[in-house]
Amino acid sequence: MNPNASEPTDAAASAPTESDTGNSPPARSGRNRRGPAPQRPQRGGANQPANTAPARHHPMLDQLAELYPALFGAEFLPMKRGIFQDLLEAHPDTLDKEGLKAALALHTRSTRYLTAVASGQPRCDLSGQPVEDLAPEHVHHALVEVFRRRQGRAPQDLKPKLRQRIEQAFEASGLGAEAYAALVQTRDEAVNALTQEALDAVVARAAKDAALLRAFEASGKTVDEFADMYGMGGADANRTLERARARAAKPA
Repeated sequence: MNPNASEPTDAAASAPTESDTGNSPPARSGRNRRGPAPQRPQRGGANQPANTAPARHHPMLDQLAELYPALFGAEFLPMKRGIFQDLLEAHPDTLDKEGLKAALALHTRSTRYLTAVASGQPRCDLSGQPVEDLAPEHVHHALVEVFRRRQGRAPQDLKPKLRQRIEQAFEASGLGAEAYAALVQTRDEAVNALTQEALDAVVARAAKDAALLRAFEASGKTVDEFADMYGMGGADANRTLERARARAAKPA
């Protein structure tokens, strides 16, 4: 599969979005029918040739890493929504608004940041303290985007690994299969199909585990005796039963 997901991967990942900055994104300018628009100088320095690729690093990111190493340092963390405004309020005289917007946009679109979002870690404040959970759709879209980028460089098919990660993200979400599928729907039908495969696998596995738990509880056997009856290892049987108990304990 080529998981080309065009959906946003995170509320902060297409950042800075309205929820992160408190500002609406700038509208796209229309084409000038009288001729090409005059070339504008690049912000922050000398003009660059038209074919030059956009910068992949912003100097303000180094400044942010010094100010907030827990959030922008060697290890990236998912950022709380509204972090843009928090930064402006904390440093009104030292952080340029437009520069900060550009820096955060590069940061949150980076593979390292998307990988942090895909891990499902909580969103953190400026001190690196968890303050809110990531929405399941943000984790899902980050996963898809990270694997899309990796697939472009990998000789092997990464679809099985992506499906496994989607299974894990689905189980961690606590949602039902139908609700999760509706939440993470994209315009990419290949991604939607892979997601459905992952959800079906989790649902089937949960049903099998639940049936095994019912059989164990009715058997009157020890875990080892029960495992021997079903040709399972004791450790595997115990993990399966505990997994089934944990699912059964979750509120419907």
